[in-house]
Amino acid sequence: MRRSLIAAVAVTALATPFAVVATAGSAAAAPVAASKPVTDFNHDGYADLAVSAYRGAVNGKAGAGYVSIVYGSASGADTAHAKQINRTTAGVPGDPEEGGAFGASTEAADLDGDGYTDLTVNNGPKNVVIWGSANGLTQGSELPDQYTTGLKAGDFNGDGKTDLVVNSQDTLKVNYGPFTRDGKPASTSSVANGDDGPRELMVGDVTGDGADDLVTSHDFEEMQYSSRLWKGGKDGLAKTSTPTKKFTTNGVIADVDKDGYGDLVAREVDEVSEMQVYDAGAVRVVYGSASGFSTRTAKITQDTAGVPGVGEPGDPDLNDRGDQFGYSLSAGDVTGDGYPDIAVGVPGEDIDSAGDTGAVVLLKGGANGLSGTGAQAFNQSTAAVPGVSESGDNFGTEVKLSDVNKDGLADLTVGVPLEDGTTKDSGAAWLFRGSKTGLTTANITSFSPSSLGTPEAGARFGGELS
Repeated sequence: MRRSLIAAVAVTALATPFAVVATAGSAAAAPVAASKPVTDFNHDGYADLAVSAYRGAVNGKAGAGYVSIVYGSASGADTAHAKQINRTTAGVPGDPEEGGAFGASTEAADLDGDGYTDLTVNNGPKNVVIWGSANGLTQGSELPDQYTTGLKAGDFNGDGKTDLVVNSQDTLKVNYGPFTRDGKPASTSSVANGDDGPRELMVGDVTGDGADDLVTSHDFEEMQYSSRLWKGGKDGLAKTSTPTKKFTTNGVIADVDKDGYGDLVAREVDEVSEMQVYDAGAVRVVYGSASGFSTRTAKITQDTAGVPGVGEPGDPDLNDRGDQFGYSLSAGDVTGDGYPDIAVGVPGEDIDSAGDTGAVVLLKGGANGLSGTGAQAFNQSTAAVPGVSESGDNFGTEVKLSDVNKDGLADLTVGVPLEDGTTKDSGAAWLFRGSKTGLTTANITSFSPSSLGTPEAGARFGGELS
């Protein structure tokens, strides 16, 4: 019997807080792409991981939630020195609450401009930022916005300072950096939300002007609506938007053809939101230009030439969920050729006779954009991948590309919150190494609450990655 996929909690986040975009384009266009910082909490040059277990117990309070910080090193993920952060951690405001889900949504970015990446946890009445330092994440502060449903970091006015765009029930607000250590931004601006708006936030430099832009997905009740582009610029994020005319969600912005303009790579859906769980899945690429999104697009599915597997829809009458190719997405240069590649989560993929075991696919960027050429697929039944494919694992619920061992090649972390350890739904994560030819099964690292010595029962470790 298949288990349901967990709710999508901030699956749109990039491996780094800004777009993965090239620093040069054509001489005629002369785009100036936004920078690509590394998520590095202790500023040692290795990308670090924040892996949430948002249903883990803290001080006996079920579902209070915690985040495991796994630092990067020359040998990869340094699981021997992982650190747990929760509401009882010294310097973190607040107290653990039963069902509090601390860590269900996180964002990594250097908010105060000191060179150390900070971690923002979207949780409770107020968001909490935990500040980076030479010793990693330490003291925390509350941010001023209350009851937000999502946030994303970027540089929307191109001044080199990190900003936070915050989505609340009725307002889309930009907090411009740098932030002070008591969580206050330098300035703010806001625009009222409509009934349909925004659900997911996607950040990157679409126009190549050196300022990040924002793409938002929209739905209301059971209906999906066109995603929208909000342009950044020297005066900050615009207060009006342009429809992309595409029904997309859960995306990233990355310059997959290296022309200096960020491209939207997102899950394509139809107009009925409640039917998405039965989709075979598709990834839509909308290419950027100096004026915004161009008319050039591409659609990639498991039936696209070069992509392993077959796209399989589900059956609503049998509550049989589809593959959901594109459920999670992340961008990073795995092969070191300068073109961002895209990791695609396929959590509903069936392996042999088991249902919803899950898989991940790597799509490679190139001069002609994103395609199925050279695509790779992995699951727990792939040779040399630790574990066993089991019904309801949903391998690929979360994916994150980042260079954990600082070899210039992005590595893939796969979050699998419904993996069973010694208890049900304790969760686990896998780290695949990047190579010149793509992802490799050599030296794969897998870790879980059990191996890290953190609370295991129903923790859903890997349900959010930053």
